Amino acid sequence: MSLTSLGLLRRSLHRHRGRLAASTALLTVWQACETSVPVFIGLVVDHAVVTGEFDALVWWLAGFGALFLCLSLCYRFGSRLGFAVGQDEMHQLRLEITHRVLSDRGVRTDLSAGEVLSLATSDTERVGAGARVIATGVAALGAVVLACVLLLRIDVLLGVVTVVGSVVVLLAIRALSPRISAHSGAQQETIARASGMATDFVRGLRPLKGIGGEAVALATYRSASRAAQDSGIRTARSLGELRGASTALSGVYLAVVAGLSGALAAHGDITLGDLIAVVGIAQFLAEPLGSLGAISATAASAHASAGRIARFLQAPPLTADGPMGLGGSSQDAPALRIGPATGDEVCVEPGSFAAFVIPEPVVADGLLSSLGGDDETWTVALDGTPLGDVRLPEVRRRLLVAPHHAAVFAGSIRSNIGAPDGTTDAALAASAADELVDLFEEGLDHPTDSGGGALSGGQRQRIALARALAADRPLLILQDPTTAVDAVTEQRIANGIRQFRHGDSSRRATVVITSSPALLATADRVFFFATDTVVAGTHADLLARDDYQQAVIR
Repeated sequence: MSLTSLGLLRRSLHRHRGRLAASTALLTVWQACETSVPVFIGLVVDHAVVTGEFDALVWWLAGFGALFLCLSLCYRFGSRLGFAVGQDEMHQLRLEITHRVLSDRGVRTDLSAGEVLSLATSDTERVGAGARVIATGVAALGAVVLACVLLLRIDVLLGVVTVVGSVVVLLAIRALSPRISAHSGAQQETIARASGMATDFVRGLRPLKGIGGEAVALATYRSASRAAQDSGIRTARSLGELRGASTALSGVYLAVVAGLSGALAAHGDITLGDLIAVVGIAQFLAEPLGSLGAISATAASAHASAGRIARFLQAPPLTADGPMGLGGSSQDAPALRIGPATGDEVCVEPGSFAAFVIPEPVVADGLLSSLGGDDETWTVALDGTPLGDVRLPEVRRRLLVAPHHAAVFAGSIRSNIGAPDGTTDAALAASAADELVDLFEEGLDHPTDSGGGALSGGQRQRIALARALAADRPLLILQDPTTAVDAVTEQRIANGIRQFRHGDSSRRATVVITSSPALLATADRVFFFATDTVVAGTHADLLARDDYQQAVIR
């Protein structure tokens, strides 16, 4: 069943229904007590002040104190429960978004990383606020109803005027709310777009400086930021119109009720205490009516943000989950068979160390995407079973694809590798990252920032390679793992990969997509993806081909 914005909001309310009901009850009692304060004052005037009875005054004041104690405690605990509902709902939505992002099957979306971050921050905050104000809204509405009932008991005409005035204010609020929802949704989209653009520019600051693209990037971001600003101004204008209309109508309503009650008191139709109660209730009603306006704006914003979150949570996965498993031991690499666009098939058997030379980077990227299950440009089979038909957990246990982009996360070198110390040491040596660790006093605990901006390209590459080796998957695919290191380090890495992956005559298989002579010479078999065919052989044998020499000789 599809999840709509209203469906997501209903789900949010349902999973917090217990605390939300308690918060609503407590806040409703609080508002009822607040509404009763002017009535209580009127009763004190009529039954104690006018009569001059001291004992009665003491008892009425004691009751007045009990009333304030009740409203204070109800507000305190009701607000606390409502706040907890909002915070927990934000947390739950952030967990759902994070789980969707980190899902093995991925998520197919046009949103950038910055836009997804905006979903998990500002949009979840708005939905959480929408859940929180439900209790406040019900309590405010209850206060309006109670005030109308009390005024009807004092004088029917006053009660009718109060009811009509309340309905007019509420209808005006409802008429203006859809505009806020539309403007709020547009504002969130433009903010997310600007945030995503800023994230991309910061991440690619060095390349931008290298090509002199700062001015173009700045102009692009300025345009996106201006659009977000304009959208925010439109939303603020709509909010201002709603709150202004709510305040103005409430003020007019208060003046009419106060004037009418004054006239009735002057003619002796109501007592002095009734006059005080009526004026007090009318003045108090400005607060819940104004609150309903603010709550309506919050609910409209929550509705818009809920729609954005619902669309993301329902985005289709990048990869399908097949029904079949793989035979053999989980420690053995499955036989890898791929079919490129040329129609030739390439097979990598368990226990082999193979290298792919693919002169066209676009073709290499397409192969990586197909191996990751992201597209079907290449046909990929494991042990004769098409990759798309294999259960995803089985694929994840048996196959690891390490792309050229060296991702480094905030934390430490140790947390980036993420393996037991024994495996980490061997992986560090195989990737020549042990030299990097020795450079820092903290060793493996040396801090890293997101993206590894404080590290060189070669250092980032070696950390990523160590992480891939430490994962110890039976079938490992590496794309250009040594492009940012010097020749001596590259030769050491080539020997290290072979020793780490194949030194014990294991059934693991390794495929390196590379043009590095050091890695090619170490491989058991090299597959050269020429223009119209795939040629297999050793590195030494393939050097006889001119096109192969042009692809690998540096």
